[in-house]
Amino acid sequence: MSSPWREGNEFVLLENGEAYYPRVNEAISQARTEVLIETFILFDDKVGRALRQVLIDAARRGVQVDITVDGYGSDTLSDEFIQGLTGAGVRLHVFDPRPRLMGVRTNLFRRMHRKIVAVDGRLAFIGGINFSADHLPDFGPMAKQDYAVQVRGPLASDMANYVRDVLKAARVSRRRWRRVPKLAPPKGDASGRLIVRDNDANPTSIESAYRVAIRGAHEDILIANAYFFPGYRLLRDLVDAARRGVRVRLILQGEPDMKVAQKAAEMLYDYLESAGIVIYEYCDRPLHGKVACIDQRWATVGSSNLDPFSLALNLEANVVIHDREFNQALRDNLEGLIDQHCRRIARPTTRRGWLGRRPWTSVLVFHFLRRFPAWAGSLPAHKPRLESLGADAIAETGGESA
Repeated sequence: MSSPWREGNEFVLLENGEAYYPRVNEAISQARTEVLIETFILFDDKVGRALRQVLIDAARRGVQVDITVDGYGSDTLSDEFIQGLTGAGVRLHVFDPRPRLMGVRTNLFRRMHRKIVAVDGRLAFIGGINFSADHLPDFGPMAKQDYAVQVRGPLASDMANYVRDVLKAARVSRRRWRRVPKLAPPKGDASGRLIVRDNDANPTSIESAYRVAIRGAHEDILIANAYFFPGYRLLRDLVDAARRGVRVRLILQGEPDMKVAQKAAEMLYDYLESAGIVIYEYCDRPLHGKVACIDQRWATVGSSNLDPFSLALNLEANVVIHDREFNQALRDNLEGLIDQHCRRIARPTTRRGWLGRRPWTSVLVFHFLRRFPAWAGSLPAHKPRLESLGADAIAETGGESA
């Protein structure tokens, strides 16, 4: 499901956990009827405990609270942490929970990777930031650089309705009298839409949104993406844009939390730079953002990387925004990263390490990595399920998650 374009929204860019968590916690503390959250990671650390407390407080004052976490990303939550939530009336849902096998997580594929918060159907948040302390600067050199956006207006209603529909598809009960109006009143003059990727009706929705915007670019494309290894069609669109005179710049990881992701991206450097695309690596700490701005009006913020997992397997959500003011705010932020925290990759240095010295190996690895998610997705597999905890959470057991 992707929402229609909605006019009358207000968007605020939030950089890293120090901007994001206070806004989210304040919104939840003021909730009157409903809080809906989807997150890949929720940890029992200072960030997770702060969220847990505002959710407990909200539930105790009569707010209906539903939080969905991923069974792979959030499998370390203690019974005490969970019981504190459910005991207060919070309904906790776990996407695709499975026990570890000899200490190894087995639910690697089809992750619920979305990060959405919706409050009272009128205010919402979306981006790449999880609820974990590694998004705060005091975490140290491995603290992540990331982004989210606060949404007010009709699009916030669409985001809340989407999360409700996911719960409905999983046969999670709802209190009908708690449902808020379908559309929030206008709050600004910006337009936007929610785009989700799933393994059913919307397998290429986010990639398609990128490709349409890239093909329509006239002046400038600026993409910052943590795990960059898109398919050939999106790569070709970027190259074609650069060759017709569009300035194309990529900000990728220079200090990665996963070395294999950096090595995969490096295999593309020569191809991209030969077309005139400029590549920067962010070197302060791990880059975790998934954002882009094109020309003066188009921008996107969300959970989707441009890699095989996000584009072919994970459940993802982005917003696409048409607004000059927001585009400029995001662009100014990314230009600041380039000026102060990035190194430009020069062509003589693009072929590094064993992949560069073995071109035939590079070709084989490239095609394996590109095709592996499709192969994995085609294998017979169980239907990912949503396991719900909390009083009166389940109307009927055995439901599937959308």
